[in-house]
Amino acid sequence: MPDTTTAPTTSAQDADRGHKKERVGEVISSKMAKTIVVRVQRRFPHPRFKKVVTEFKKFYAHDEKSEAKPGDRVRIQECRPLSRTKRWRLVEVVERNTEPVKVTA
Repeated sequence: MPDTTTAPTTSAQDADRGHKKERVGEVISSKMAKTIVVRVQRRFPHPRFKKVVTEFKKFYAHDEKSEAKPGDRVRIQECRPLSRTKRWRLVEVVERNTEPVKVTA
């Protein structure tokens, strides 16, 4: 019979579940309802040529309060699938955009 007095606390349970990935990137679109598109930059040396390569990737993140605007730097965290493309959620707005937004057509 298991001993219930040594059951893990909630903070210990969260630690057992693993670490969720976090990324910092720039909001490139906030035109959808409760969804933002975040461009994350990744720099790494090329495996063969050793030149530093910059790679960009787009993530769709859930923004419940629609607080992020294009140009803002935000922190996103992975979560359960919320839709076909959304697997991330907004944690915080790290830095607000102060410049006018550039419209690209």
